[in-house]
Amino acid sequence: MTEVVILSVPLFSTLCNEAFKLRRSVFISEQNVPADEEFDEADLSAHHIVAIQAGEVAGTLRIVYLDDHVKIGRVAVGAQWRGHGIASAMIRFAMEAHCAVRGNRFYLTAQSDKVALYEKFGFTAFGDEFLDGGMPHLAMRNY
Repeated sequence: MTEVVILSVPLFSTLCNEAFKLRRSVFISEQNVPADEEFDEADLSAHHIVAIQAGEVAGTLRIVYLDDHVKIGRVAVGAQWRGHGIASAMIRFAMEAHCAVRGNRFYLTAQSDKVALYEKFGFTAFGDEFLDGGMPHLAMRNY
């Protein structure tokens, strides 16, 4: 398998549009997240990251700067690319690229069955489980 390439991409660029297409496929089609909850105003100011594998967008996530921390969100990997370390590569890239913004303070909400992935990057779950997009989630932070 070819090496994955991780890039920051501008909003509405061809690669970002492909990332949005991937998000729709993963969240709306596969996971039944309501379409009106998948895209929001944060997409307009977010930093969008894509993973390129074998010439196609295999994964994506977004970074949003909040007052107290940097939020990682909308982590999605195409079904055929799962299990190849793409999500980990994107998270590592995002944390390295944005660590200086809020003093290396990152936050996210993880689907409950994905908590172990984020724990590898120093995140700890806190608070009660809640539903987001109809799926159980936990808030997590690395501080």
